[in-house]
Amino acid sequence: MNLIDVYIQEVTRRLPEKNRADIALELQSTIEDMLPDGYGEEDVKSVLQKMGNPAVLASGYRDQPMHLIGPRYFDVYTSLLKMVLPIAGLVAFIAVIAEYINGVNGAEAIINVVLDIIGLGVWRILEVVIQTFFWFTVVFAVIERVDKDKDNQPLSTALKKWTPEDLKNITYIPKKKVISKFEVFFGLLWTAIWASLYFFAYQLIGIYESGEDGLTLVAPAFNQEILFQYWPIVAVLIAFEIALTLYKFIKGQWTRKLAILNSIHEFIATVILSYILLTPNILTPEFINYKTGFENLDTWFIEVIIIIFAIAAVINIIDGFRKARLFVK
Repeated sequence: MNLIDVYIQEVTRRLPEKNRADIALELQSTIEDMLPDGYGEEDVKSVLQKMGNPAVLASGYRDQPMHLIGPRYFDVYTSLLKMVLPIAGLVAFIAVIAEYINGVNGAEAIINVVLDIIGLGVWRILEVVIQTFFWFTVVFAVIERVDKDKDNQPLSTALKKWTPEDLKNITYIPKKKVISKFEVFFGLLWTAIWASLYFFAYQLIGIYESGEDGLTLVAPAFNQEILFQYWPIVAVLIAFEIALTLYKFIKGQWTRKLAILNSIHEFIATVILSYILLTPNILTPEFINYKTGFENLDTWFIEVIIIIFAIAAVINIIDGFRKARLFVK
């Protein structure tokens, strides 16, 4: 077997048909110039080793990378992907909650609703994440091949070459002040959950009994008509909460200003919740009169909810100021 011919074949078969003959002659000449007089098989192997992998050599002739996303764009690609994928997944899950809750009937058990939402939500998140990942990768793969710059130095997120001047635009964030993407994701998810529970409380919250078809809602806890009276205030609170969560995402760290805004949100949310829950007849007669074995259910049930939310709000406020006041030593 002529190793030189095989090597040249391995290079040229990866090239366009019209260029193969010329490149084959060029390679043949180059290899022969590198070989000593009266060369043997070991000499050929040594020269071919210096020439390198045929696939790599062919890639150089084609002026195309052998990778999907190369080092030049890889950091930008991964940074943007880490930011886009959680947002896409969260939007998909919120859409599932809104879509499913609209079709819930009053007799369906909350456990079944939760399991169905989780099952469908996980599937929808996977679907959206896979599609987002695919198209995101396709876009960067195209950019990689269109860009004719030979410099493989990684670019910044601004798609420019890195310089020490870039450091001036980056704020150092102590580890304990960082607002993680998980915290932002959980914040938006919690907003979607409690908003769904509020607008569909009559169908989801109450006393359930076990039957042949599983758990059945027999005594809804809250009067939905009364809850709907406050929907404009609740809608403003939801918008404020979403805006605050997005502001956390943009800032990326706890600051005094953010801690103050967080405190205002917690205070307003607790006041609104308490005001709504203390509205007369907020609880349904079916819930109050249901034989639970507890006396004065309509009184202590509301008090317990308000106390729990108030304690959670205080803890959240204290935690925000604690993180905001951390200084780098």
